[in-house]
Amino acid sequence: MDKPLIAAKIPAQVYLEPGQYFWCACGKSSNQPFCNGSHRGGEFTPVIFKIEEKQDTWLCQCKQTKNPPYCDGTHKTL
Repeated sequence: MDKPLIAAKIPAQVYLEPGQYFWCACGKSSNQPFCNGSHRGGEFTPVIFKIEEKQDTWLCQCKQTKNPPYCDGTHKTL
């Protein structure tokens, strides 16, 4: 299995409204940290997650987190 591209070595702080979101797992999206379909034809698929109430969220952009889509600090070791 290939490794995803590192989109950034910092997490994205995003304020999200309740709803369903698609986190980019391949690192190719031009709409980081969200999926724009750039993974098509590859082995990666977006991670679907739901937000129940308005909140600030830190989403991983290095794509190496062990807790997708959320940042777990792994970018500090890259």
